[in-house]
Amino acid sequence: MVFQRCLVASGLIAFFAFGCSGGANSSIEKTTQVVQESNVTQLFIEAKTTQKAEDFFHQGNNLLDGQRYEDAIKAYDKAIAVKAESAEAWINRGIGLTSLQRYKDALVSYDKAIAIKPDKYEAWYNRGIVLTSLQRYKDAVASYDKAIAIKPDKYEALINRGIALTKLHRYQDAIASYNRAIAIKPDLHQAYYNKACSYALQSNLELAIENLDKAIKLVPDKYKKLAKTDPDFSKVRSEKQFQELLQ
Repeated sequence: MVFQRCLVASGLIAFFAFGCSGGANSSIEKTTQVVQESNVTQLFIEAKTTQKAEDFFHQGNNLLDGQRYEDAIKAYDKAIAVKAESAEAWINRGIGLTSLQRYKDALVSYDKAIAIKPDKYEAWYNRGIVLTSLQRYKDAVASYDKAIAIKPDKYEALINRGIALTKLHRYQDAIASYNRAIAIKPDLHQAYYNKACSYALQSNLELAIENLDKAIKLVPDKYKKLAKTDPDFSKVRSEKQFQELLQ
């Protein structure tokens, strides 16, 4: 079975822009009231704090991009120490931790992001990946459901949801999830391959072959090689039709 391992829908790493909200923006608004000196000082301090947090955040992004995960996490920790309410820093910190397979710590980071911004798709999606890695499949499905409710067209979440459902032996629900992904992106080879796995696990040779054939036509070398050893096909691997497909 192929896991859609990317940590965000658009690729491995999510880079978010720090929003310059709050005091930094309020200083440029026109007003008929006299601004007290103490207020100006406070606005200046807030603007400097935001800039400092942003600098640490971008430093973390560069380190994450360079796969220097430990250093990236330290940079995000500094950003969060300055600006704890940054959901984006918590998410990217979680990505660094996930890359180091520190799944429980990553889960805490994603939960922090969700507490700040409950509608953050990337946090729910990445949370699903971590829960799947922890073999908490029911919870993973719930996280993917949240992600899909926010962005229904994100096929990656639908694929990973299908995998978690397969692990729960909910094969028909898994297949329905893959079909929704295919409806969004018809040439989605991962979805066809995973559908084939789900059918094979039910000993449905005909539909396993039909979907595996579609995956192979899209990416021949990868799926021919993978299907030869994937344990999901153990119930149908000895069948002549299956062997012929892999020739």
